[in-house]
Amino acid sequence: QVQLVESGGGLVQAGGSLRLSCAASGRSFRTYTMGWFRRCPGKEREFVGFIRWSGSTYYADSVKGRFSISRDNAKNTLYLQMNSMKPEDTAVYYCAADVSDSGSSLSRRYTYWGQGTQVTVSS
Repeated sequence: QVQLVESGGGLVQAGGSLRLSCAASGRSFRTYTMGWFRRCPGKEREFVGFIRWSGSTYYADSVKGRFSISRDNAKNTLYLQMNSMKPEDTAVYYCAADVSDSGSSLSRRYTYWGQGTQVTVSS
């Protein structure tokens, strides 16, 4: 069982930055693909990006060049650095763990999910 807890959400102005964290339980964190997803108001949950155990990353086109995912395996923590933020980035952000390390953007590949943290970008 893996427990994930996001933090760092809040209100930020357009053009600003915010860093989200996701603390994970368990001793196998370093072997997982860890992903970030978001649910924008009135929309389905969508993929933001992931980082594999190797450190390789992949991002949705909508955030590429603005968002960056990193991980600290010693601290069992995942990060999402969000820069040049836009009002359309307003969403509840979720971290998720894919224990098979499939490196997938599909939410069904992810077994464990956090409760989400709200991010609001004002114009």
